[in-house]
Amino acid sequence: MAEDPIDLIRLEGDGNSVVLRIDGRETRKPPVEADVLVGEFVVETPFVRGTLKTWLFPEDLGEWQQALDSLDAGEDIAWREGSRAPWLYVELDEDDDRCRVTIKDHSASLTTVTVTVPLADAWFDDAYRRLDAVWETWPLEED
Repeated sequence: MAEDPIDLIRLEGDGNSVVLRIDGRETRKPPVEADVLVGEFVVETPFVRGTLKTWLFPEDLGEWQQALDSLDAGEDIAWREGSRAPWLYVELDEDDDRCRVTIKDHSASLTTVTVTVPLADAWFDDAYRRLDAVWETWPLEED
């Protein structure tokens, strides 16, 4: 894992942040298992701080792009819901430029945390750039 980490997701402001930091690629045994990306969710607020390790498959990145498209269109999203990985929810606040971000670890710690952060229009361009940077740095092949 020689490359520097890349923040795939970075939602922050008003002292709160939710970040999904990708640390690198983990090689698995082909043909049974595809390579995965290794990362961690980092949640920080004045009240709570924590990290949660996670692995991302190629389809997760494709689904994140779809989730970004939906979020950009003004829809709430649920990313990786129903999988064994931690789930991410983003609910938009219609009254202002804020959102509620929820990370749910339903399999290991059985913990859920919700953080409110600003979500400006400029955030979307940055989010797409972050996704492109992950694809370019650690290309994974979808099955």
